[in-house]
Amino acid sequence: MARYIGALCRICRREGEKLFLKGDRCYTEKCAVERRKYPPGQHGQGFRKLSDYGIQLREKQKVRKMYGLLEKQFRRYFYEAERKKGITGEVLLQLIESRLDTIVFRMGFAPNRRRARQIIGHGHIMVNGKEVNLPSYSVKGGDVVEVKEVSRDMPEIADSLAKGEHRGIPGWVEVDSPNFRGKVSHIPSRDEIQLPVQEQLIIELYSK
Repeated sequence: MARYIGALCRICRREGEKLFLKGDRCYTEKCAVERRKYPPGQHGQGFRKLSDYGIQLREKQKVRKMYGLLEKQFRRYFYEAERKKGITGEVLLQLIESRLDTIVFRMGFAPNRRRARQIIGHGHIMVNGKEVNLPSYSVKGGDVVEVKEVSRDMPEIADSLAKGEHRGIPGWVEVDSPNFRGKVSHIPSRDEIQLPVQEQLIIELYSK
C-alpha cells in the first residue's frame, strides 16, 4: 500500500496549520508551524493567491492528510456519505472520525493516527472483546475498544495514555485509563468534531 515517508512537518506547513501528525511535538515550541509560518520549499515565502478551485483542493488535502487517507479511500468515504441520510459534509466527517485508528488516537492509546495504525495492525487492539487489526474498521456507538492484556506493558501506550490529558479527550468517548479501555458513547455530531475544517468546500470540489 502507498504511504508517505517524507517529513510530516512539511505537510502541516503546506496547509498552514497544525494537523497534529507528530503527536506531543505538535504541542511544544518545536512545532514547525510555530517556528516557520510559511509553506515549505524555495518559494514558500512568496505571495500566492489561490483560485476557488485551489481553496477547495487545499481544504480536501488538509482533511485527507490529517487522517492519513489515500485519495481513493477519501473519495470512497465521500460517495458513501452521499448515499446516507443527512448533511453530506457532516456524514463524511462522522465516517472518517469513526475509523478505528482515529478512535484509538482519540482515546489516547497512541500519540498520533499514524502510530495508532501500527498498533492496530500489529494486533494490540480489541473491539468488543475481539482482536481487530484493520485500521479502517468502522466503530459504532456503544463499542468498547481496549488494549490487549499482553500489550499493556508497552511503554509507548502507557506514556501516550499518561499524556492524553493535555491532548484532550473528546466528550463522546469514555476512557478508563487504568484498565486500558474506552467506550464510544455515541457517534459525534458536527459540533463535537472540533476540526478547523470547512467541509462544504470539499463537497463543492467533488460535486463538479
